[in-house]
Amino acid sequence: MQLKTHLAIAVFVGLFFLSNITHKIIFFIFLIAATALPDIDTAKSYVGQPWILRFLQFFTKHRGMIHSFTIMFIVTIILLLIFPMAAFGFFLGYLVHLVSDAMTVEGIAFFWPLKAKISGKITTGGLVERILFWIFVGLNVVILIFILKNWAGA
Repeated sequence: MQLKTHLAIAVFVGLFFLSNITHKIIFFIFLIAATALPDIDTAKSYVGQPWILRFLQFFTKHRGMIHSFTIMFIVTIILLLIFPMAAFGFFLGYLVHLVSDAMTVEGIAFFWPLKAKISGKITTGGLVERILFWIFVGLNVVILIFILKNWAGA
């Protein structure tokens, strides 16, 4: 999926946890960053464009090890140890990215280094993805209006 769709879905999921989050800004910073992060393995993505990442991209393939639960869990555990208030936002953002990419035709190997792939029927950048993007944008607007009304009334 495209970055904008990943972000729209991640914001939607993140908004449902917002009331239970103590450090809301840190949560959303790590949610958004982790949602984009798995695509550092390709120069075609926004986050993978800096020349310094070419070294990493030389050793990895797109939707390979970086697009796996393995890497997600390792980084989440490291965050739990050094910056625990960021770990859940990171975990959720990364998870949203992986699950949404698994719904595409290209799919992902969730359990790297195992090669078995999980894939769906959505074409990246296709009509279904564009529709999903606008649905999630609309839902996010509705939820944000609801949240703001509740905060104003509190």
